[in-house]
Formats: sequence, structure tokens, C-alpha cells
Amino acid sequence: MSATESETTANGDSKGASVIVNAIAVLRTFTADEPLLGVTEIANRVGLHKSTVSRILATFEQEHLVERDEETRRFRLGLGLIAVAGPLLAELEERRVAYPVLRELTEQTGETSALMMWSGDESICVEQIASHQQIKHTAPLGVRYSDALSSSVQVFLANEPEARVRTLLSSGAISYPGLDDVSLDAYMVRLRDGISRGWALNYGETSIDEVGVAAPVYDHRGDIVAAVLIPAPRFRVSTDRLHALGESCAAAAQKVTARLGGRARSR
Repeated sequence: MSATESETTANGDSKGASVIVNAIAVLRTFTADEPLLGVTEIANRVGLHKSTVSRILATFEQEHLVERDEETRRFRLGLGLIAVAGPLLAELEERRVAYPVLRELTEQTGETSALMMWSGDESICVEQIASHQQIKHTAPLGVRYSDALSSSVQVFLANEPEARVRTLLSSGAISYPGLDDVSLDAYMVRLRDGISRGWALNYGETSIDEVGVAAPVYDHRGDIVAAVLIPAPRFRVSTDRLHALGESCAAAAQKVTARLGGRARSR
């Protein structure tokens, strides 16, 4: 390699490294004391031009590494970080609190149990206790679901304003094959029914071989912060067993809620 080529490569590597350093610096401006920050605030703290910070944040938002607060339009860290940063899982209070409850739930039901969290338009698996049975349903940590008929997605959408739910489905951000006005209205009724019952249901609707039930976990404000999910092979779940799994899932979610000091919001 010539001296010129070496210099060009070095400059390219240096430029690439500086981009990464800047991106990391932007992420590190968010703290527990200041979780919401605007572009100008971030630019001042990291010493970058606002346009540079805006480009970095736009990329992060696309990948769900940050999300925009709907009221203030400022940014906060997003749950997409979980998918690329496994060690972050150990720091999630919901995950630590839920772990023993999930273990107990799997022992009780014989099926896999999981803890799901919401990124705004996707349900993300952050913890899982696999069934001991030979045939079972499991998913890697960090896997994302954006199907409207997924039971965990139903749980989270039930906590969203109806207008936002309709927008997510109509835009395709949340998938619903064959969606029309009639099925959209029926879906809103389905979400309300799930709230009333205490758990949401997916009986072979996203995968013909799988059944899923999910129930909400609440924080002290009465907001849904997670969902307990039981996925199971459909052949093993009769109608009667389906109801029993749903009730067990709801009871486990209530335990996690209590351990978090949470409460369900009055509706």
C-alpha cells in the first residue's frame, strides 16, 4: 500500500470512528435525572452542530434507539436498545422483578412464559423461561412482534388512545392483513374485551400452530409497562385449558404489578 493510500485509509477510519464517537456521545446525554432532551440541548452538551445531532437522532429513531415524546417533541431513550444491548436487560427493574414469577408460572402451567415490553409500535421479548416439554414455543430475547393479532401487542395497544391505535393499523406500522373499516372497528371492541377479561388472546391467528395469552403489568401510575405472555402449541390447548392459561397469566401479571408497587388504572 502506498503512502497516499495509507493516508486515505487512515483518514476514512478516523472519520468513521468520529461518527461513532459522536453517536455514543448523543446517547450518553440522556440520564435518569434528565430522560427527555431536545436537539438544541443535546447539541450544546456534546459540542456538535444541531443539524448533525438531528441526523443522528433521526437514524436512532428509525432504529427505535430513541423515541420522541408526543407532547414535548423531545427525545428519550428507546426500547430498541434492548435488541442490541443484551447487558441492558439485567438492569431492567421489570425484568428482575418478573423473573421469579415467570419461573413459577412455567412450573405451574408447563408452558413457556415471557415478559414483553413496548417500544411504541412493537412488542419486545426481554425475558423468557422455556417450557420443559419437548414440544414448546420459545423466542430469542430481543425478538419483536408487530402483528395486531399477537396477544402481547393487543395488551399494549389497549393502553393506547384509540386514535393512535387506528393510525398504527391504518398506516401498516402494526400489521393486520385485510384491514378495512369494519375489521378495524371490531378490533377496537376486541381490545376493550381483553381489558375487561384481564388477558388478551391469540388462538392460532398469527401462526396456526401457536396459541398465545398475555396480560398487562402496571406501574404506580396505572400505566401498562410490560406484559406477561404464555405461548403454547395449539394442539395442547383446548378451550377449557385456554381459559385456565389466561387466568394463570393474569394472576402472574398481577403478582409482577404488586412487586413493582403498581396498580391497574380505573377505567
